[in-house]
Amino acid sequence: MSEQIFKPNSSGVNRRDFLKTSSIVTGGALVSALSIERSAYGAGTDEPIGKKEIKIALVGCGGRGSGAASQALETYNQGPIKLVAMADAFKDRLESSLENLKKQAPDRVDVPVERRFVGFEGYKNAIALADVVILATPPGFRSYQFEEAVKQGKHVFMEKPVATDAPGVRRVLAAAQIAKQKNLKVGVGLQRHHHAGYIETLKRLHDGEIGDIVAMQCYWNDGGVWVKPRQPGQTEMEYQMRNWYYFNWLCGDHINEQHIHNLDVINWVKNGYPVRAHGMGGRQVRTAIEYGEIYDHHAVVYEYADKSQCASQCRHIRGAWSSVSEHVVGTKGRADVSRNEIKGASTWRFKGEIKDAYQQEHDDLFNAIRNNLPYNEAENGAKSTLTAIMGRMATYSGQVIEWDQALNSKIDIMPENFNWDSKPKSLPDANGAYKIAVPGTTIAV
Repeated sequence: MSEQIFKPNSSGVNRRDFLKTSSIVTGGALVSALSIERSAYGAGTDEPIGKKEIKIALVGCGGRGSGAASQALETYNQGPIKLVAMADAFKDRLESSLENLKKQAPDRVDVPVERRFVGFEGYKNAIALADVVILATPPGFRSYQFEEAVKQGKHVFMEKPVATDAPGVRRVLAAAQIAKQKNLKVGVGLQRHHHAGYIETLKRLHDGEIGDIVAMQCYWNDGGVWVKPRQPGQTEMEYQMRNWYYFNWLCGDHINEQHIHNLDVINWVKNGYPVRAHGMGGRQVRTAIEYGEIYDHHAVVYEYADKSQCASQCRHIRGAWSSVSEHVVGTKGRADVSRNEIKGASTWRFKGEIKDAYQQEHDDLFNAIRNNLPYNEAENGAKSTLTAIMGRMATYSGQVIEWDQALNSKIDIMPENFNWDSKPKSLPDANGAYKIAVPGTTIAV
């Protein structure tokens, strides 16, 4: 995945019939022919899994997925754990990930060729073999895969964001409720919720240390990410999936893929979600064909129920001011949340021990699984995702977007089916350029 390594003090820094098509199962049979081992901690039971071995499956074998699998395997001090299945659309990514994971934890990785699933349907097979599933494909696939994992009764860790359009958000919200009914534990990769400094800072803010919070700012301004040149013979589907960051059905624009972290923190500060948003954005610097259809900057004002506002920015322009941070102003002071610092009647800054938040979120999830503790981050993950999508709707359309309007939008940006010859809804013109949203003209909700 594309996300930078989390530095809390940094100032610079699928379709309805998804997968009825094009499954290539490397060296194995379809799930109906598999000998499926039932979950060691079944849905709806009250018996903790305790020290039994937990089997995990990795779906999506890019950098963030591989990192998440590595962190899950590092919870071995809680009890035995093993990676037993992997799935990815691309064989090269799966094999590279597997090789690296074997080097890191050879005694905790057992994924023979018959449990490596390549293609669009492989995720179902991998899910069937595990107790816990890590979902780390590009975000557009997330809601379908989460829905399937819940259907199969599996605990889940899924990366953020959890969708790229409103129908996907609604799918996650529905599956989240079923997960609760089945007593399934769900973690979402918004790791600041597991960062000791953030936790203590938010507690102090909620306890009124700076009074009533009246204004907020948050930023994910940096230089942007990779581009993978189009290769001879590539279908449009493969090209877009290799460059998933630049296509909304896969990524949701960088306001969704990265800035969600900062927006989620502001929602946490407010103990709620924005009621409306307006903003502006566009493509000023990263305008070449290889940047697909996304903007290179967004500036959105979010309004909350108490009329307080958050001014948010995200930008992918190199050589400009960079910041990945969150700030709040109260009636009695202010806080740099990202630095875990408060300036009110006195100055406070968190000085306790901070464990890597990426690791901590897995420690917390697996502790909840082993000890049958309440744990479901899916609803917040879906609503923070919708916060980001609502911002994109506002910048693309140039209109004020209401929360309920965003949530109930019928605009579905996902392809109608999935195989390597399928056509995404966004296609290049005769010159190879993709249609770019135009505020005042584009209908985004």
